[in-house]
This record gives sequence, structure tokens and C-alpha cells, in this order.
Amino acid sequence: MLFPLTGNGAESESGPVSLGDLSVDPGGHLVTWRGEPLALTRLERELLARLASAPLGVWTYERLFGSVWGGAYLGDTAILHSAVKRLRRKLRAVEGGPQVQTVRGVGYRLAPGH
Repeated sequence: MLFPLTGNGAESESGPVSLGDLSVDPGGHLVTWRGEPLALTRLERELLARLASAPLGVWTYERLFGSVWGGAYLGDTAILHSAVKRLRRKLRAVEGGPQVQTVRGVGYRLAPGH
């Protein structure tokens, strides 16, 4: 099942977010870690912006899906898990960078880097 990345969800117009050395500006299409730009897709930037807006706070699958995709969550988390997997891979490549943590059966949260 495909879902549009509409960007018109209630929380989709997020402004710049900073978390330690991480800066996410979805509107400016820019994510930096310690001043260096990270090559992320639009979807990855949107996911990271949501997670960084509430560090260590848990974003449920439903809330994250609705916020990023702007559509109804139908219980299929495959597309969300796949996007988070790609984001995690890119964040792991950054020394001391933040990490996306799974809260099993609930959702995700962002742990600040060191």
C-alpha cells in the first residue's frame, strides 16, 4: 500500500529544531551534525525533525506516521520501519551522532549523541 508524502499533516510544518550538535531545518532542507551537513532524503529529514522535537519523548507509530505522511495509519508499520532503518544507518555513520531507539510495540524516540 502506498501513502502520499503530503506534508500537510498538522505537525508537518515544523521549524528548525536543535538537539545538542544536531540541527534540523526541514523547510531549509538541511540537517547538520557539528556544523557538517548530512545527506538525508526529505522523508528522513521529516522523521528526524519530528523525533528531535521531543528528545527522549516517544513518538508512537500512529503519531509519527500521521505527522510525516499526512495520511491515516492503517496498522502496517513496514513503510515506517523501512524509513527509520535507512535513517539509522546514516546516523550511525556519524561519530557520536544521535540514535533512533525503538520502544517496542509503541514507537520511536531520539537519543542525543555524545
